[in-house]
Amino acid sequence: MAYIPPHKRQDKGRPSPTPEFFVPFSNRNRSLRQQVSKIDKSGKIIYADRAISRWFPVGLSENGQFPSYIHLEPVSLESFVSKSGEKPHTLVKNIVTEEDNELKENYVRSPWVIIAENVQQDLLSSFEVLKNEMNSEGLEKVKPILVARLGKILFHGTPSLMLGSVEKNQVDETILRQLKRTIHTNIPSTYMENITNEVVPKVGVDFEEEKEIYHVKLSDNRRPNSTVSCKCYVKADKKLLLYKVELNQVRQLVVDVLCLDKNIDLRLMLCSKRIITAPTDDELKSISDLISSAVLDSDVKGGLRWLLGNKSSGNRYSVIGVWHTITKAYKSPSLRLIVRHADRFDFKSETGEVSREIFLKLKGISSELQEKGAESESVCMMLKDSLRLIWDHFLSCDRFLT
Repeated sequence: MAYIPPHKRQDKGRPSPTPEFFVPFSNRNRSLRQQVSKIDKSGKIIYADRAISRWFPVGLSENGQFPSYIHLEPVSLESFVSKSGEKPHTLVKNIVTEEDNELKENYVRSPWVIIAENVQQDLLSSFEVLKNEMNSEGLEKVKPILVARLGKILFHGTPSLMLGSVEKNQVDETILRQLKRTIHTNIPSTYMENITNEVVPKVGVDFEEEKEIYHVKLSDNRRPNSTVSCKCYVKADKKLLLYKVELNQVRQLVVDVLCLDKNIDLRLMLCSKRIITAPTDDELKSISDLISSAVLDSDVKGGLRWLLGNKSSGNRYSVIGVWHTITKAYKSPSLRLIVRHADRFDFKSETGEVSREIFLKLKGISSELQEKGAESESVCMMLKDSLRLIWDHFLSCDRFLT
């Protein structure tokens, strides 16, 4: 059979499943749901054992209900196609000045204080679990990362509840609890330009570096529960140079915040990254041979392709995904801001996506959590400060989101 480049293959509409769960959380519902480990062989971040996943809205009415002018609306995204053909939905509001003011008046306290207090205990307990893993596996092998991602929370129908059957005035926690969710992080170019040109100078971060990297995701038959991530540069001869090998990131905590008076939502994630510090010579050779056999091709999604039969190495490693990223990084003592253009392709589902993304690594909080005898009050204060910065500068750019 002749080789068909990925970008010319017919999209079969089989996006990789994402282990997303709904755990409504508000002042009157503090239920917590833990979940078992989920394996996602497409190379995406997976859930750890005892991971916590929850969501809550900010900007509810005084009685804890969604305002009547907040409703679900379908969005068209090529990367999200269900088997039923149903489009995902996102929460939107009618753009009326009086309603915007009413939403803001619903805040008894500052929004970042509400978010921090809702997240604090889960963050501390999740890190305790992670710290035990770090102590058993060695600090040099497990790296904690607290990330704030920006985007829109998307809701997806289930066999028991199709989104088309939900009326606009039916939006409440009972309905949303029955739906699955993902976060869509692709943002408009105008918003990205505003962040780099106007926000960066205001928040005290300095330009650090710009990188163009190819990420090659491999499955490993000897580690069926893990994904091997290979970071590569392009050499002068147009061949890939492997410079770092890591195991997949594992989600310990995921909190989605629905910001009802904003055009952007917030996802906080505490992850652990496993680092392969010393692969054996045979492992390194197998991975390097597989990487060096890639062909750069700007016409295919992900920017890389392999000749037919060359996507695996022996009976151990196989290519399951590629990312081509161009990243600008800005840093301060407490955070690292990432502005990224990403071109991805998933060989398992034969789907790809090009996106513009912005996220922040809250490294000050991660460092504080690792200190012996870290006080919860200190962590909470740092979390409030970080969330206030995000709320004021990264979620308030409405005029750039049209």
